[in-house]
Amino acid sequence: MTSRSSRQSRGTRVLIAVVTAVAALGVLVPAAGPAYAVTLVQCQGTETVTYDPGVTFTPHDVQLTVSGEFSSCVDGTGQAKSGTYGEQFTISVGCNDLFDDFEGQRVVEWNAGDSSVIEGTGSSTAVAGQVATTFTGTVVQGRFQGEPAVQTITLAQTQLLRCFTTGLTKATGLTTLTIT
Repeated sequence: MTSRSSRQSRGTRVLIAVVTAVAALGVLVPAAGPAYAVTLVQCQGTETVTYDPGVTFTPHDVQLTVSGEFSSCVDGTGQAKSGTYGEQFTISVGCNDLFDDFEGQRVVEWNAGDSSVIEGTGSSTAVAGQVATTFTGTVVQGRFQGEPAVQTITLAQTQLLRCFTTGLTKATGLTTLTIT
């Protein structure tokens, strides 16, 4: 029969041996503590918007066609390496009011054959001849469902003088998507 103190010391030795073996294998065991947001995917790409008919200073109905491509994604699972999105809608807009807040839905088609549906709100500002838009929402369906998402788009406005004549017809720029 073993005494209680020898059982405790044997148990302590076993625990130390297990911890040492786990450390030697390079396995990390998370410590209890505060939770931190982990980025599930970070993507870089380009977006192009076309306006038909061109946007002038006089507000009128314009069909917007949005085409975006995430050519470089870093995904913790290694599956979502790129993606595309596109949409088409009509709004009443003029060169003076390109910056109204909006809400909507964006569907990202991933290279892995699945998609993410993001619902959210956005706003735009003018910065040094560019339109900077931030779209903030949540993935409501598909890959990364339930996770928050933020997309930023910076479109260079190289045709602004056309607001005085035939109208602004196209803008292209950089975009970043982060899902945490």
